[in-house]
Amino acid sequence: MKTILWATLSANGNYAQSSAENPPKTEAVNDFVNQARAVGNFIVGRKTFESFATNGGGPFSGLDIVVVSQSAKELPGAQVVASPKEALAYLQAKGHQRALLVGGAALHNAFLAQELVDEFIFDIAPVLEGKGYNLLLDQNNYKYKKAQLMDFKPLGNGVVQLHYALEDA
Repeated sequence: MKTILWATLSANGNYAQSSAENPPKTEAVNDFVNQARAVGNFIVGRKTFESFATNGGGPFSGLDIVVVSQSAKELPGAQVVASPKEALAYLQAKGHQRALLVGGAALHNAFLAQELVDEFIFDIAPVLEGKGYNLLLDQNNYKYKKAQLMDFKPLGNGVVQLHYALEDA
């Protein structure tokens, strides 16, 4: 199964933090919806899932949504699993060949630490942030991995998308 990590990053490389004063860029949100619909699923952490307020409808209707959580046992509109490997096994059993991994930072880093990511799609927002979360290949050891640029394109309003594949994935 191919796992594609999707994230919106700030221009200085941090995860773009959203708030009422700084809502996510519409272009990035629309891209996420399009990516999820194209793949037919997405994997997300509990806090990020709860921030979506999907209620089983809207743009995510008909998608297989998997929430990785140690604390939640059931969430309406999603399959809850305890680990990244369980998330991928569930989607593979449902017939998916690709999985879209969307958030948050701790979940992304858990997948990266287990070397379960094949591709990255980064939507770069035209903002700078002084503090934020980063992607970590391994929190305890230095790792260096080469990535191959597969595609890049402007999404509008200053948002640019970069699509990479890990060379040794």
